[in-house]
Amino acid sequence: MSRADAEKLIQRNPHPDFKKVEAGREAWDKSLEWSVRQTIKPDWKFGDGANDGGASLKIPHVEIDPHEKGRPAVFNYKLLISGVVPRPVGFISTRSKDGSSTNLAPFSWFQMVTHDPPLFTIGYSGGFDNAKDSLKNLVESGECVINIISEHFVEAANATSVNAPYGESEWSLSGLTPAPCSTVKASRVKEAVFSIEGKLESTREFDSKANPGKKSAVLATIEGTRFWVREDAINGDKNLIDPAVLKPISRLGGITYARTTEGFEIPRPDYEGSVAKNEEAKKLVKPKVEGQ
Repeated sequence: MSRADAEKLIQRNPHPDFKKVEAGREAWDKSLEWSVRQTIKPDWKFGDGANDGGASLKIPHVEIDPHEKGRPAVFNYKLLISGVVPRPVGFISTRSKDGSSTNLAPFSWFQMVTHDPPLFTIGYSGGFDNAKDSLKNLVESGECVINIISEHFVEAANATSVNAPYGESEWSLSGLTPAPCSTVKASRVKEAVFSIEGKLESTREFDSKANPGKKSAVLATIEGTRFWVREDAINGDKNLIDPAVLKPISRLGGITYARTTEGFEIPRPDYEGSVAKNEEAKKLVKPKVEGQ
């Protein structure tokens, strides 16, 4: 199935005339800046549970078998991208082994998994026999660059998701600027506040449950070899990126994305300081049972 046909099947865009719908919405609010608020319940203590007063316990759940007879696999796709949110978007740049072709595309099947070594995952729909341009280049060259999408180039990043034929570069369609790297031949996006050069560590192909005998996905693991951070976004120790400068975009369901304009800080509790010396909290801790 071609990428164009797949998009028609998924029906990601719920609007018959998106531009007409968008025209009726409020304009982008440039005044919104990064701010940090209190948590919902600053006086929360061990044992308090959810902060909604038990309201969420009164609403029943619907059980869904992902492989229920007659359930299309695309239903699971639409469910997962609307429920596992917000997701970071990996803006992946690759180059063919011979350097004759480049690719730039956003992936929300993307995440970091550890820091030592720095490892990242990218999920591709379809198997090696029907590989997307990005996967083809990644496997053949063994290299890529992961760029984080920020507000100031979100439209350009989205333009690269177009189903262009192999060999036609999304760079020119986006108007974004390629910049040289140190450990890979693929280019990083110069407009990106944060970019990661990476080498392919491994790939794994998966069998389809909906269509037995066919390959449905490839998981690629990437090891980061260089980090690039815009100088106005990094601290003196080069270990913290300012969210007020990064202004990252996250993926929600369908064609919906989100800005990151508010946050809150909540320290991770230390057992010795938060529980062992707290008589009320200690009452909640059950003694360990042998064999469990």
